[in-house]
This record gives sequence, structure tokens and C-alpha cells, in this order.
Amino acid sequence: MMWAKTITGNFANVIHGLNANHLTDQVIQRSKRMILDTLGVGLLGTNTEVCHKVTQYSKIYSSDISSTIWGHLDFRLPPLYAAFVNGVAVHSMDFDDTWHPATHPSGAVLPAVIALSEAFPQKKKISGLDLLLAFNVGIEVQGRLLRFSSEARNIPKRFHPPTVVGTIGSAAACAKLLALDQLQCKNTLAIAASYAGAPLANAATQTKPLHVGNAAKHGLEAACLASQGLQGNKQILDMESGIGAFYTDYNPQTLPTLQSYPWLLDQQDVAIKRFPAHLGTHWVADAASSVRRKLVESNNLLPLDKIEKIILRVPEVKYVNRASPTSEHEARHSFQFVACSALLDGSMSVQSFASENIHRPALRELLCKTQLEHPPDNTPSFESLYCEVSVVLQDGNVISDRCDTFYGHWRKPLKKEDLEKKFQSNVSSILPAEATEGIIETVYNLEKVEDCSVLSTFLSGQSARALLEKLRFL
Repeated sequence: MMWAKTITGNFANVIHGLNANHLTDQVIQRSKRMILDTLGVGLLGTNTEVCHKVTQYSKIYSSDISSTIWGHLDFRLPPLYAAFVNGVAVHSMDFDDTWHPATHPSGAVLPAVIALSEAFPQKKKISGLDLLLAFNVGIEVQGRLLRFSSEARNIPKRFHPPTVVGTIGSAAACAKLLALDQLQCKNTLAIAASYAGAPLANAATQTKPLHVGNAAKHGLEAACLASQGLQGNKQILDMESGIGAFYTDYNPQTLPTLQSYPWLLDQQDVAIKRFPAHLGTHWVADAASSVRRKLVESNNLLPLDKIEKIILRVPEVKYVNRASPTSEHEARHSFQFVACSALLDGSMSVQSFASENIHRPALRELLCKTQLEHPPDNTPSFESLYCEVSVVLQDGNVISDRCDTFYGHWRKPLKKEDLEKKFQSNVSSILPAEATEGIIETVYNLEKVEDCSVLSTFLSGQSARALLEKLRFL
């Protein structure tokens, strides 16, 4: 058996390689005792309060309650799994919003509250305003938690923030929608904390989107369990061994009084992406596109043969430093790839990450000439980072440009028509035009919508005609 170079590889080899012949008599005897004992303990345990609560709660899996899977007319899932699948969908291309301090706030919350809103009995309608409130509670909780640590202000290094604050935010939003009392809300936070955390090493792989799906699902699960009376540590946000476990400089603060509550979203907007890649690459794209405009000749082609090297001055973010990405997920997490793509094409789009574009010879040629520099003043924070792209030509000339704030950043937000264009172009191949317009119309009027299930109906792709009677505000 090939011995692996890494501990993880070694574990994988052993897990794969062990077979029944490896078992000894003593291992067999001892393990049979363990199995028998565990079955007995488990059977007795079916009588405990905690087991009753979890069983009661889990009946939602075998019930008739189901929620919409976005983009599917004829496929529904229990709310928990709908939240999971739709959450994964939101982060599957790294195209979802990004906040400061760094996280993706919406993907963890919205799929959970929409799925949950569909699980209420017919007579208990959830209004658009109910949905808006719950969503904002989920966003607010994330922002407050992120401010308990100065580490959190920078682009993450160890864990992916949505798996911690997103899970808690989703839980808070669902607790709000379920109208849980204060004790149940405390328990919701405690339960959610025990679902929190996933390592950043899975960035740039297909597993990273699961982080957001799990945050949505686990937050919903935490709130449902708390509504059944399940209890957890009532000081989960106070303790170093609570949420403090994720930060070395955790310093929790009380929230402002409710009298005229200052929402963080009022003070700090989100960044909305124009193309599906890590937020840090958006500075690179804008700087590289500007350099290209100075470089291109009259035929609008980049003079590839005249380029000696490309220097990117970016902050040090290890997981976005990928010199030759081979998959779309790696390309979305590569300063180098986005710089070279923008130099070649003049702009970035969904199509930039298609396999045929990633493997273009011209792009590969540029990637080989690209190097990163990390100026000490270029801190890895979405608030303050910048990117400078310099193309050194063979004749010694250097063409440079710098981006301090890209279009879509909270300092330079997308115009309403550009946000709508992004939505329409994203949705055009998934939903009929009527449903697309229906969603835009419903979202813009959400606080006036009496029954927010209309949103789910559109999300499944049903056309507007079936819905006109539901739309009270039209």
C-alpha cells in the first residue's frame, strides 16, 4: 500500500484499506459487547425527555409538510432539507452577498425563513413583513457577533464565517418567525452554537457551498428543537467555551436598547457581486480591466506576445492565491485567474468560469507570467484592501492601474437597474419571465404582501396567472 505524504491521506488509505481479515478475535468479542450494551442503553433511552423532544421534532420528516425547492415546480422537500438545498444553491457559485466584518449574510438566513414560512398551517399566514423582520433579525445577529472579535474584521484564515455566525443568524431568524419566547430564544442560540463551525480548507471546493446550506438548515433545526423545549447552555454567547471558542480575542457586548434600535445594516451595507467569485477578486478585475483599456490596440486584442510579466499587488489571502486553478471553484478563488481573465476579455461574467475559458491556452500563458506582491499597507480587510495591477512589457514599459473600490462594493453600490439586470440574467434560464417579474414585484412590495407564500409559488416557477388573487397589493 502506498504510504501517504499527509496525515489525512494516511487516514484515507487506512480507512480504505482495512478489511474483515484484519479483525482479531479479541476485537470481535469486545466490539460485540459494546454493540449489545449500546442497543440496550439506546432502547432504555427512548423513554427519556430529550429523546421524546427530538422524536416529536423529527416527525416533520415524515409529515406532509413540505417547502419549495427553488426552480422546481414538481419537487418539494421537508423544510429542513429545502433550507439546506436552497442554501447550497445560494453559495454554489460564490455569487452571494458579502458583508463587513467578513461573512455571507443572506444565504444562511433567507432559505431558512422561506422554507419555514411554508410550513405554517394555512390559517396562520406569514406576511411579507413577518418575513422581512425575521430576515433582518438573522442579519443583525450575525453582524453583532462579528463585532465581538477584531480578528473577524479581516478576511478569515481558519474557519468559514457563515458556518459560525450564519448558523446563529439563521437560528435567530427562525426563532423570530416562530415567535419563540425569551427562554426558547436562548435555547435556540445554544443549540445552534453546537452546530457551528467548518474549516476554511474546504474553500475552492464543492464542499464550501454546503457551509451555507448547513447554516440555513441547522439554524432552522435549532429553532424547531428549542420550540419543543430542548435546552442548552443559557450563556452560550458569554463564554470563552461558547461562541468564544472560535475567536482568540472574543469580547461580547450587550446589544443597544430596543427603544430606537440601531440596525447594523443601517450603518454598514453589503457588497453585491457582479460576477461569481471571491469578493477579494473584484478589486483585481476592475484594476485589470482598466489596464487592458490602456493596453489594447485598435483591433481590440491584447498584445499577448509583448507582455513580459504581470504583477498583482494584493493583500495576503492564502486561499485566494492560486497560480494555476484547474476547476471553476479554484478559479473563483484565484487572484491570478481573475486578473488574467479580465486582461484577456475586458470584464468578468458567469461565463468566465466555464471550463473552456479556464483552460484557454492564452489564459494559461498569462497565468505563467503572473506574480503576486503583498504591500505591507494592503491589509486583508474588505473595508480597506486595494489592488494594483502592473503589466510589464518587453520594451520595459509598465502599464498600471489601481482599484480602491470596485463597483458593487458598499462604498459604490450597484444601481437599482444593474441589480435587476443581474437578477434577470441569473434567472432567465431557470424560471419563466412571468415568475421572474412576479418575484421582483413581490420583493419590492414585500412589506405590503399579506401572504408571503406567493414568493415561494413564484420561486417554484409557477406563472403569475395562478397567483393574482393572492397578490393583495397589485
